[in-house]
Amino acid sequence: MFTPINIEALQPDEVFVFGSNLSGFHGGGAARVAFRKFGAEWGKGVGLHGQSYAIPTMQGGVETIKPYVDEFIDFARSYPGRFFYVTRIGCGIAGFADADIAPLFRDAMPVENICLPETFVALLS
Repeated sequence: MFTPINIEALQPDEVFVFGSNLSGFHGGGAARVAFRKFGAEWGKGVGLHGQSYAIPTMQGGVETIKPYVDEFIDFARSYPGRFFYVTRIGCGIAGFADADIAPLFRDAMPVENICLPETFVALLS
């Protein structure tokens, strides 16, 4: 199973994981979807808010994203009753390629409640 390309609705125990900026200005891309549909809060660019989880991707290179991805993976492991749909974070407005971001999620592959985009899984398999 892979994260659907377009997520329109979530079950109560599901979470939309999206790329954000540290300022929490959710004006475009998946961040806008998270803000409009899944409870992302304006001004909060990291972590769980409503049924969304923000991972900052706009503050520099891939090395600046990794700690936030690691924090997310630990968070998801701590909440096995929730299911996390990871979008192609960083691969839209932030301008990274799937090949740049997918390796950050290698440790998420065996985590049963994390669902990754097909493009990430293909690069990690």
